[in-house]
Amino acid sequence: MHPWLEHQLYLTRRQFFGRTGLRLGSVALALLLGDKAQAAAAGERVFPPLRGLPHFAPKARALIYLHMNGGPSQIDLWDYKPQLKALFDTNLPDSVRMGQRITTMTSGQARLPVAPSMFKFSQHGQCGRWVSELLPHTARLVDDIALIKTVHTNAINHDPACTFVMTGSEVPGKPSLGSWLAYGLGSESNDLPAFVVLTPNWKSKAAAQALFTRMWSSGFLSTQYTGVALRSVGDPVLYIQNPPGVQPTNRRALLDTLVQLNERNYERLGDPEIRTRIAQYEMAFRMQTSVPELVDISKETPQTLRMYGPEVEKPGTFASSALLARRLVERGVRVVQILHRGWDQHNNLPSDLRLQCEDTDQATAALLADLKQRGLLETTLVVWGGEFGRTVYSQGTLTATNYGRDHHPRNFCMWLAGGGIKGGVCYGETDDFSYNVVENPVSINALNATILHCMGIDHVAFRFKFQGLDQRLTGVEEVHPVTELLA
Repeated sequence: MHPWLEHQLYLTRRQFFGRTGLRLGSVALALLLGDKAQAAAAGERVFPPLRGLPHFAPKARALIYLHMNGGPSQIDLWDYKPQLKALFDTNLPDSVRMGQRITTMTSGQARLPVAPSMFKFSQHGQCGRWVSELLPHTARLVDDIALIKTVHTNAINHDPACTFVMTGSEVPGKPSLGSWLAYGLGSESNDLPAFVVLTPNWKSKAAAQALFTRMWSSGFLSTQYTGVALRSVGDPVLYIQNPPGVQPTNRRALLDTLVQLNERNYERLGDPEIRTRIAQYEMAFRMQTSVPELVDISKETPQTLRMYGPEVEKPGTFASSALLARRLVERGVRVVQILHRGWDQHNNLPSDLRLQCEDTDQATAALLADLKQRGLLETTLVVWGGEFGRTVYSQGTLTATNYGRDHHPRNFCMWLAGGGIKGGVCYGETDDFSYNVVENPVSINALNATILHCMGIDHVAFRFKFQGLDQRLTGVEEVHPVTELLA
């Protein structure tokens, strides 16, 4: 469209009256920006929570979400089913499947042979939790962990399942969990974003599902609440360094001029995204100092680095990301999301799953222990899980030493630890085939309601008006926090 004609579209009656009102609004915006600059200089919060939030005293002030993208096998890690060994290579009974849908990747198989886990399980902690040999480091901390065996989802394919677990809806366009928290609770850091995303590499070299930005998008909320993804290669943020010859004072003068230009646009158009743009320019300027300091781990003690494992000093590894997660929440970041790919094991599960656990187990346990020894675990909620589980039957050829597993949405395992969570708890139970929930099902939205509760938020009252509806992270169906998990 021609720019002049596009401009005329704004000269409607509504826009005319809006513009006259916005002349006072521009003055208010200038005052607001001045207040934020003064607040930052005084060490006060630049982005405080919404009025009235939190709804009640929170147990957790920060969230670290460890997403194992692809769907970890609950049967091989947490849901111990020793009786399956006697049923090796027998057909999955129809009475267990009960006609439930399966993916097209296995629906054409002549049979669905039962594949018991080939990994050994043993009991750990005072709670006596059964844990796979693949998770020896996490197993030592089971008394700090609340395990849920009965999480279930509506989606059977990765994209809608990931969208559902991260946004509470299979329909794209909704805000992610991290964005909701950034919107409602603001940020305790003036120099780092409220919501940071890390996407480490993985060892198995197996094909992995794509990561869509909707998993950390702000959806219909302002884009200032979108997660900021730190890069694993090169500078964590593009253009974080000034070009040669550009001094910080020059950059500051440039931003001040951009603010003035954007204020004029806001006065003319009233687009709230212009206000977001101004705030993001300011945050980018502050990140030029805060991000290099964040990723400089040279002052970490040798003991701390050893705890996270040999790959902690390699940028882009899960171990490096886990340490950065601790450093981020230590600096007041509200939400850190680590998305580790490669957990979609349709074949070669025994070898690939072992590599995935080698990537993550030691660093996950180190993160919990590190937070605990610093007194941060009491106020930091840590969540671990994927978008669905894996089938008890083998996809493709089953042998004594190799098998694959298809997607399984009916039940899978997730765990929580830290702020507001009762350690050593195991909630829910599955049938003998880890195929159906037999006790205490937990929906994705009930899990999200529990996370919000730990952060001091009543999920029913936490709403945003959009398209004529009071939108919620937890959807429109009635759900409740899982109180049995709460300390």
